[in-house]
Amino acid sequence: MAAMRVSLAEAGLVKKPSHSASTRVRVSVRLRPYMSRDDEGKEGLCVRGTGNQSLEILNWRNTMETMSYQFDAFYGENSSQQEVYTGSVKPVLSHLLTGQNTSVFAYGPTGAGKTHTMLGGAQEPGVIPRAVRDVFQMVREESVLPASQDWEYSVSMSYLEIYNEKVLDLLEPQDQDLPIREDKDKNILIPGLTQRAIGSFSEFESHFLPASQNRTMASTKLNTRSSRSHTVLLIRVVKSQRVLPFRQLTGKLYLIDLADSEDNRRTGNQGIRLKESGAINSSLFVLSKVVDSLNQGLARVPYRDSKLTRLLQDSLGGSAHSVMITNIAPEQKYYFDTLTALNFAAKSKQVINKPFTRETLQTAALKRQREEPAPNGYALKKIAKESHDSSAEISDVSPTACSPPVSMFDPSVMVRLLTLEKMMKGTPEKERLNLLRTVQESRQEIKELQLKQKELEEQALAAQSLLAETCKAAAAAPSIPTPLHRENQHAKPLRQRAIVASQQVCPVQPLSSSIMTCKAEKRKMKVSESDVLENEESLETRLDSAVLQRSRDRILNLLNTGSLKELKGLQKIGDKKAKLIIGWREINGAFTQVEDLGNIEGISAKLLTSFLKVNILTAITH
Repeated sequence: MAAMRVSLAEAGLVKKPSHSASTRVRVSVRLRPYMSRDDEGKEGLCVRGTGNQSLEILNWRNTMETMSYQFDAFYGENSSQQEVYTGSVKPVLSHLLTGQNTSVFAYGPTGAGKTHTMLGGAQEPGVIPRAVRDVFQMVREESVLPASQDWEYSVSMSYLEIYNEKVLDLLEPQDQDLPIREDKDKNILIPGLTQRAIGSFSEFESHFLPASQNRTMASTKLNTRSSRSHTVLLIRVVKSQRVLPFRQLTGKLYLIDLADSEDNRRTGNQGIRLKESGAINSSLFVLSKVVDSLNQGLARVPYRDSKLTRLLQDSLGGSAHSVMITNIAPEQKYYFDTLTALNFAAKSKQVINKPFTRETLQTAALKRQREEPAPNGYALKKIAKESHDSSAEISDVSPTACSPPVSMFDPSVMVRLLTLEKMMKGTPEKERLNLLRTVQESRQEIKELQLKQKELEEQALAAQSLLAETCKAAAAAPSIPTPLHRENQHAKPLRQRAIVASQQVCPVQPLSSSIMTCKAEKRKMKVSESDVLENEESLETRLDSAVLQRSRDRILNLLNTGSLKELKGLQKIGDKKAKLIIGWREINGAFTQVEDLGNIEGISAKLLTSFLKVNILTAITH
């Protein structure tokens, strides 16, 4: 059953760091017993434990020397499943109920006992059954505490394998490679993966045991039941609050059984077994590269180079409390496989994770409980916020809800909830009406200004026609003709010349009176034209300052966030200038004001003035 998903409008993810801001990957090493005691005298031991946390292995360069390793725990060949689980796995399970992720995975060469450590048998169960059983036990114990009366718990499971670089669902097998995605909070998701709710350990077994039979296994020369795929069991624990502020904590437990790293010369793999072995070794090689990149602090960690490391992104260098159980074999024939596993375990011990609590505030539940009646007829009617106090109060609460007054909660939480609720509800009705009224008044004022501008234009046209008639009348009076050709360049010039005004010849008698008349007409025409321009420029200044500011803000927001197509929609801005705006924005950052357009090459002061006038008016009228 798929878990309920809450949209961004209904919930907000709150990341809270764990008590230890960062934690190291805990590495344990488990030594498998000899498969046959008859071989012990022939081959001898290549590795042995020297303490609860240390071991030594022969130096292949000099058999008279040994190399020592120090880990978080070492389990010898006589260690039990219970010791391994209690010492390494159980301490990290408590983080699940605090909304943090936990990861446990087994690593080692073929035949070293990884699957036995993770699954075990009927008499000696492994890590997976013991961990799931303890998860249910922890949920039961915490749910009966007085502090947990207002909380409810749900547990679900998913089970998958990575076979030949394909992610396959084991709960509902189908030949479909599932994609691996990452959300905005860096959480790894697998869309389409089956998720089933489980209420007890017996219900878990009813799903897990049949799914385990779907895992790809095969026989090789070194192992009769060799794992041909990596398997990941995901247990999700969700802790939801039934009363305000409706918090939700989500913890995930990853139980990972890695496939065997193999030497094909000794396993005798051919055909499909050889292809499987190549995919396994390639993914484990990428896993080693990921660990090296994390330890070296490289900018790029190659998580995406394989499906396995993509799924382990949260476990290595991510936000999970991680435990790695390295399984090794004591026989001499496994010497180099054991040495490689120990070197990888030593590197993994240096990886640092940064766990945090995943907490979700479900304002959708708050809204439903306020609007829908409770079973006994009461309803959570309103949440009111006083202007002088950041706390809120609830009226007519159901007696069965047993919820404390809202003032008992952290005021900062209530302020955040009320802010989210206001954002969901949108602009109040009264504010919308005021905004519409302001827009209507602004449009009316614009119409009046346009009428006055039209009157001024008519006056300017009348003045221009009057000047033309005056010049025409002056042209009808007798005048001294001006010779078209002058044969003698040194001839004495005429005392009276034609006066050119408005592209017409206006010689008037007397000469001084004609000049004065034309100059007066030209001054009158210029004054009329300047009146028109001044009225056009005053159109912006006469608008309401709030409306003008909103128009400028709208244009500024479009300049900072608009795409190429949206910028080309602006007046005076074509394709070339839109590209210049985007280029300037990428180099210099966001525009602080609309006038910053003048800093762009190709946009002059005159063009900027015209741009502001026409786009502000366009923004207001629309």
